Amino acid sequence: MAVKVYERVLQLFEAEGIGTIFGIPDPNFVHLFHLAEERGWDVVAPHHEESAGFMAEAVSRMTGRPAVCVGTLGPGMANMAGAMMCAKVENSPVVFLGGQRARITEQRVRRGRIQFVRQSELFAPSVKYAASIEYADQTDEIIREGLRKALSGTPGPVYIEYPSHVIQEELDVPPAAPPETYRLVGQTAGPDRIAEAAAAVRAAEQPILLVGHGVHTARAGEQVKELADLMACPVIQTSGGTSYIKGLEDRTWSYGFSPSAVDAVVRSDLCLAIGTELGEPVHYGRGRHWLENAAGRTWILIEQDPGAIGVNRPVDVPLVGDLRAVVPQLVEALAGSPRTPSPQLAGWIEQDAARLAELAESAPSGRSPVHPARLVVEATRAFPPEGIMVRDGGATTIFGWTYSQAKPHDVLWNQNFGHLGTGLPYAVGAGVADGGARPLMLITGDSSFLFQIAELETAARLDLPLVCVVAVDHAWGLEVGVYKRTFGQEARMPGVHWSTGTRLDKVAEGFGCHGEYVDRDEDIAPAIKRAYASGKTAVVHVAVDPKANSEEMPSYAEFRTWYAEGMQ
Repeated sequence: MAVKVYERVLQLFEAEGIGTIFGIPDPNFVHLFHLAEERGWDVVAPHHEESAGFMAEAVSRMTGRPAVCVGTLGPGMANMAGAMMCAKVENSPVVFLGGQRARITEQRVRRGRIQFVRQSELFAPSVKYAASIEYADQTDEIIREGLRKALSGTPGPVYIEYPSHVIQEELDVPPAAPPETYRLVGQTAGPDRIAEAAAAVRAAEQPILLVGHGVHTARAGEQVKELADLMACPVIQTSGGTSYIKGLEDRTWSYGFSPSAVDAVVRSDLCLAIGTELGEPVHYGRGRHWLENAAGRTWILIEQDPGAIGVNRPVDVPLVGDLRAVVPQLVEALAGSPRTPSPQLAGWIEQDAARLAELAESAPSGRSPVHPARLVVEATRAFPPEGIMVRDGGATTIFGWTYSQAKPHDVLWNQNFGHLGTGLPYAVGAGVADGGARPLMLITGDSSFLFQIAELETAARLDLPLVCVVAVDHAWGLEVGVYKRTFGQEARMPGVHWSTGTRLDKVAEGFGCHGEYVDRDEDIAPAIKRAYASGKTAVVHVAVDPKANSEEMPSYAEFRTWYAEGMQ
């Protein structure tokens, strides 16, 4: 059949189940945007191309599939560079499509060319694959190679460039083929390794599951729940794997921040790690809490990239494959012999529940401005159980690790890269992926929120049920704390404070959103309820105590052990 190149691009993405595109329409891509909308795609134009990349990443996390965003040649793609780097570090398979001048322009020996830079060579270090469609009939092979690279081994972003002279050309091509015809789909582990892993699990007296970010982004919660039930053991979250699996909420605890988790790790004689790189936030699985009983602990790692096996620590039983395929293999192997729960499990469950209740009671209250710990307690108590949680910010997120009372099944946070300002675009992307069906809550600090605040208009335009709870101290709170610890309480602190007159609830109203201002504990939950009831995207401006926000971050010493240079 005869199709234009831009139509073929859409067909190839549709074969992968992709139906959403983010970006500001570039002259190269207006035909693609126009046709995508005709074909029923969600076409979302944000106010900044970096936001487009973050929104696409959120869609990928919420669907378990690759996602697509588009950047205008030159400055548009420059704006997307930060989102590319973020997707690389967060292991997100985002396809970045870039417009470009025609090759006749690029290859001439000229100076002063408008809106032009050689993009591909600049972006290549930030992506798994960078390519350009030089001829129309390369479209299938390059798009498929991009998808193959994005989804093979450790997932990650790719960059594909369309010079303006190519995208309007015509192709005579067959219908787009399904993914399994051009890339490996559902890779399983060898039966010998599965048998070895199952035997090790059966022999273990104190096994644990270490669950990372990849379980959520692969949408593999149900399969992991089956495995956890057969193993009858604790589920320990990495800092990136903070989405709770339905049915496992009471025995899922945060590594390093929950006494139950620490005790379970110390006592464990087998760790089955899923969806995690075993990186710094879990001390590579060999430092700090893992030191005790290290010689008696067996390690099983489910990992899609064979090149990752044994890098951060030795692995006794590597299971190389897609966790969505490997976990069911383990479930089948263990199905006839479920374990008896570890004797300490019930006690750990009680201990963690008591700890959360005690934290809710002990979080300082009765202050105005509000203590940030109390903000987290009250906001997460008001979080709709079926909702989607998004996190952003420095000090605000650190308070959240300890004091959160919610156990959301979908959490989006930029943990690996630590890129501030992703929260609002992530929330928009998650809402688009979900079709606006479930309520969203973003808990963020004010400085992070201001990075991409223009996307409030995007959320309002899309009518997303999003409530942004913003801890406002008019400062870079985490950095204020660094100044104080480095130079003393009375030190000069250049570059960390901004206007104390900014009212983010009023800014929200200017974008057509609902706004609430709060400076007392007891008003937080009612403000959040009013915000959801408004039927609009909303911002709840919560004035927080700047001294507490910079000086009283809980578990900060534990957090700093992630950065113990040379010690891990």
